[in-house]
Amino acid sequence: MKRVLVLCTGNSCRSQIAEGFINHLLAGRWEARSAGTKPAERVNPLAVRVMAEVGVDIGHGRPGHVDAYVREPWDLVVTVCDSARESCPWFPRPVEHLHVNFDDPAGATGSEADRLSVFRRVRDEIRSRLLPELEARG
Repeated sequence: MKRVLVLCTGNSCRSQIAEGFINHLLAGRWEARSAGTKPAERVNPLAVRVMAEVGVDIGHGRPGHVDAYVREPWDLVVTVCDSARESCPWFPRPVEHLHVNFDDPAGATGSEADRLSVFRRVRDEIRSRLLPELEARG
């Protein structure tokens, strides 16, 4: 089984959503973990909610710092925001890097319905753009 580390800034939305999808839909082929360069205190409740809508539970996730993972062996490191790509640390083992940028749904404004709409759009983009990249790699 291949291992992928998904990085974003806060590790509260995009990387948690990606980790959830990978571990749920690509189980047996990929194992995912996620981390942030500046981790938030908790996973965004709206991310948990929109993932539950598609049958994926990310409610147990806890944001963590990328430094905790740099010495582990990874087959792939994915950055899902430009900020994480720019501050991605050096990994002592050779590892392939992939960058697929997504809007940060945590910055959504407006009513709860408006914010949920942004979270759903980003969730669906992660599923449709990132998962095929991993499927093509094994």
